Amino acid sequence: MRIGIIGAGALGRALAVRFVAAGEEVLLSDSRCPRSPRELADSIGPRLVPATVTEAAGEEIVVLAVPWRQLPEAVTAAGAYDWQERIVIDTTNPLGPPGCQVADLQGRPSSEVVAGLVPGARLVKAFNTLAPAVLAADPRTPAGRRVIFLSGNHPGANDRVAALVERAGWAAVDLGPLAGGRLQQFPGGAPRRPRRPGRRPRR
Repeated sequence: MRIGIIGAGALGRALAVRFVAAGEEVLLSDSRCPRSPRELADSIGPRLVPATVTEAAGEEIVVLAVPWRQLPEAVTAAGAYDWQERIVIDTTNPLGPPGCQVADLQGRPSSEVVAGLVPGARLVKAFNTLAPAVLAADPRTPAGRRVIFLSGNHPGANDRVAALVERAGWAAVDLGPLAGGRLQQFPGGAPRRPRRPGRRPRR
């Protein structure tokens, strides 16, 4: 199986390393820093292929691994106007500056926004609950396998992504339709309000 990853930042690189270790061939792209995938490929081996965003978006399974605010730009760079039948894995959380604030989506779930950017795709939300450094580490720990939650409205696509997750060593937990994706918290949980100066934290 060939997997296209759009975004070669910390998250994209972490997933690329784990997928390659599981025997998959990965097309890694980064429109902002094309040299980054080549540098990683030199250290990983031939199963990691530096690619353009358009090439990565042409695979049957495509991972969107860019920050929320860069999503429209990344999808536009892919040059795909019809994502029909492709499985698109949405790793994003609707966060951005300043202070990692939750974006105002006017009541819409973030996956609905992403689905609008990739019409026709079978969208699966996954890989958004663990920090990149944790995803890059061995999924098997003394306490057991790390868990990857996923959700999507197409059961067949959920099954394909769950199988990929399991091959890479994680434990997959399918939450069902995208509405269940609301349970998928971004790393560290919801942002906390800053504590007022002088107030002691409750114990």
